[in-house]
Amino acid sequence: MSLFKIFDIAGSGMSAQAIRLNTTASNIANAESVSSSTEKTYRARQPVFSTVFDNVNGFDQVGGVRVNSIIENQAPLRVQYQPDHPMADDNGNIYMPNVNMIEEMANMISASRSFQSNIEVLNTSKQMLLGTLRLGE
Repeated sequence: MSLFKIFDIAGSGMSAQAIRLNTTASNIANAESVSSSTEKTYRARQPVFSTVFDNVNGFDQVGGVRVNSIIENQAPLRVQYQPDHPMADDNGNIYMPNVNMIEEMANMISASRSFQSNIEVLNTSKQMLLGTLRLGE
């Protein structure tokens, strides 16, 4: 494995966590949106990650992280009876997203810390490579 492969792996991790942060921000931004039907109501979204493997000399080695897809949460929507609301349906109900703010805040903290950890990996690897180059002086 190349010494520089670590930069690719950490970079793919940072890209994946950036997508996770953007998805979480979208969920938080739409948490209080209102709709008149279940079909039009925003549903919380989550990215699905997978490990990328490189086959080197017959051995699988980790090559990074990939975002396979972004899925919608199928948990039930929040239904509230508000007959005076302009978006209420014929039964007086409004529909709100299935976004759980506590889960979203935990996702945001986790993604942010994972991103920071990948930055630390990059910085440490850079320092190690520079130290290796200084051995030849």
